[in-house]
Amino acid sequence: MELASWSVLALAAIVAVTLLRQVIPVPRHKPKQPPGPKPWPIIGNLNLVGSIPHQSFNLLSEKYGPIMQLKFGSCPVVVASSPEMAEEFLKTHGRAFASRPAHAAGKYTAYNFSDLTWAPYGPHWRQARRIYLNELFSPKRLDSYQYIRVEEQRALVSRLRGLSGTTVVMREHLTRFTLTSTSRMTLGDKYFSESSTDEGGHRGVKLAELQGMVDEWFVLGGVFNIGDWIPWLSFLDLQGYVKRMKALYRKLDRFHDHVIDDHKEKATRRAAAGDKDSMPKDLVDVLLDLADDPALEIKLTTDCIKGLIQDPIAGGTDTSAVTVEWAISELMKHPFIREKAVEELDRVVGRGRWVEEEDIPQLPYLNAIVKETMRLHPVATLLAPHLSIEDCSVAGYDIAKGTTLFVNVWSIGRDPRCWDEPLLFRPERFLGEKNQIDVKGHHFELLPFGSGQRMCPAYRLGMKMIKSTLANLLHGFDCRLPGGVKPEEVDMEEEYGLTTHRKIPIAVVMEPRFPDHMYELLVSTCN
Repeated sequence: MELASWSVLALAAIVAVTLLRQVIPVPRHKPKQPPGPKPWPIIGNLNLVGSIPHQSFNLLSEKYGPIMQLKFGSCPVVVASSPEMAEEFLKTHGRAFASRPAHAAGKYTAYNFSDLTWAPYGPHWRQARRIYLNELFSPKRLDSYQYIRVEEQRALVSRLRGLSGTTVVMREHLTRFTLTSTSRMTLGDKYFSESSTDEGGHRGVKLAELQGMVDEWFVLGGVFNIGDWIPWLSFLDLQGYVKRMKALYRKLDRFHDHVIDDHKEKATRRAAAGDKDSMPKDLVDVLLDLADDPALEIKLTTDCIKGLIQDPIAGGTDTSAVTVEWAISELMKHPFIREKAVEELDRVVGRGRWVEEEDIPQLPYLNAIVKETMRLHPVATLLAPHLSIEDCSVAGYDIAKGTTLFVNVWSIGRDPRCWDEPLLFRPERFLGEKNQIDVKGHHFELLPFGSGQRMCPAYRLGMKMIKSTLANLLHGFDCRLPGGVKPEEVDMEEEYGLTTHRKIPIAVVMEPRFPDHMYELLVSTCN
C-alpha cells in the first residue's frame, strides 16, 4: 500500500513538472555569438558587402574584431581576420569546418559538387584528395612532369623574345603558359589549338575559348550570388549568375567529353596492340582505370571524373599566372628590388644558362619576393568558403552548425601585429626573423594555399611554377614601363573573384639581357 502511494505521488510530480514547463518554459542557454553588425530583415548584412568583399570585411573587422558574425540573408556567416582565429578554425576545429556550403557555383560548374573544390566533407572528398595526392601531386609525379614545365617555360621566354621592344600584356602570356603546362600534366596533351591559324582541330577548342572558360569559372566561383544566401529568391536568378553558370557548364562538358573520349580511344588502341605494360601517363588515364575498380570506396561516375580533371586545369592555370603578374607589378613599382633580384640571379646562376628548378633553393631573395607577393596579394583573398558540420565553441563563442566561414587572408597579410609596415612591399622581411615562415599551412600569418584538411593539394606544383617562371623572366629580360609611366604610377587596384586579379593587367616592355644564341637555343629545344 505504501509503495503504491509513493508511485502515485511520483507520477503526480512528473505530470505537475510537465505542465509547469509548458506554462513556464525552463530557461535555456543563450548562445554567445561573436560580435557583428545588426542584420536587416530579409537581406541580413549583404548590404555591407561591396564589390571587393575582402576589403569590406577588413573594414568591418576593424570595428568588430578578428572574429565577427554576419548574416547573409537567412545564413549565418563568420569571418576570421587574424592568424589566431585562422588557427582556431582551420586547425583546432578543422574537422568541424571541413565542408563547403552548397552554393550554385558548386552545383552548376562543378558537376553537382563532384570536384575537390566544392565537394562536401565526406567519403567522396576523402577519396578524391587521396587520388590527387598519390597520382598528380606526389613529389615523384611532380618530378616526372618537370620536362613539361621546362619546355613550356622555354616556349614562353621564346615568345616574349620575339616581342622585344613592344608593349606586352603579361597576363595573356602567363595564362597561356600555365594553361598549356597544366593541360599537358593533367590531360597528357594540350587539347586546344593555340591560334586561329592552327589546324589542329582534333585538339578540341581554341586556346582563347578554353582560357575564357577558365576565366569565367573563377569569376562565377567567387560571386556573392543572392540565391545562395536567400534560397527562396534563387528561382529568380536576380543577378543572372546561374544562367551564366549553366552556359559555362555546357561548354566545359563538351570539352571534357572530347578529352575522355580521346583517352578511351587511345586505351582501346593500346589494348588491341597488346601494350599491357604501359602505365597510365596522366590523371585522366588514372581516373578511367579507377572507374572500373570494384575495390574503390565510392564509384567514380563520369561526372566525378569530369569534376576531378577540371579542378587542376582551372586551379593550376589562374592561381600561378595571377601570382606572377602581381610579383611583376610590384617589381615594376620598386625597381631597386628588381635590381637586387637580378643581381642575385647573375651571381648564383650566371649569364651562361637559364634558371632550373634545382637553382631555386639557392635564391633566397627571389624566394622572399614570392612570399612577400603572397602576403600582400594573396590570390585567394578569402580562401574558398568553409561550412561547419556541427555546433562548436570557438574562442569562447558559440558557432552553430551550418555556419559559413570566410578566412580573410588579405586582412591577415596586412595585420600590423604580425608585420612591420604591412602595406609596404619589402621582401627583406623574409630574410630576417620571418625567414622560416613557409606557405605549407603551418604558419597562420601566411596562408596563400589555406591550411588544414581543405588546404590546396597542389601547393608544391604552384610554388615550382611561380618561382621558376618569375626567375627566368627576370633573368632573361630587362623590363620597363611603357610610355613614360613612372613606377609610382603603377595602379594596384584589385578585381575580385575566386582569385583576385589586378583590375588592369600590367603591361611592360621587355628587352633581352642575353645574346641572341641564348634565345635561339630555347627555340631549338621547343621544336
